[in-house]
Amino acid sequence: MKLKIDNETIAQEFFEDTVLLGIVAPIKDYQFSWQLNQVLGFDFRLNNDFEIQLTKKERKYFFSIYEFAVPSTSVVHYLYNNQFDGEYLLPEFKHLDFVWLIKGEFISADELKALMQSIRSLPGVQLVNEMTNEKIRNKQHLIF
Repeated sequence: MKLKIDNETIAQEFFEDTVLLGIVAPIKDYQFSWQLNQVLGFDFRLNNDFEIQLTKKERKYFFSIYEFAVPSTSVVHYLYNNQFDGEYLLPEFKHLDFVWLIKGEFISADELKALMQSIRSLPGVQLVNEMTNEKIRNKQHLIF
């Protein structure tokens, strides 16, 4: 008997109750997370357990993930670095520097709008867009 991994189902379950933001901010990930923590009051931490490793052309690429769990809620924020050494976690979105995934409780349109506004206000941030996960071809790259 052969067991087949159903990546579609895994992806569907992973992306249930999530919001995705694409961010253009050509600054280092640690600088960006520092700004989010200092200016916006988040507490993002690098989570080495979640680092995503892709192998392309016999080379390994590592994409860091910062994590922040909102106390007393089921909401967790993940900040993915979309670039490493000229390769992209989501090659279909080469223009993005970061992908922000919010998982957990439903976020209202107003809360999301306020969050996007506050991210946009940070120095170095050029663009913040909501993304629909249907548009992402390499969804499995975001699953840790």
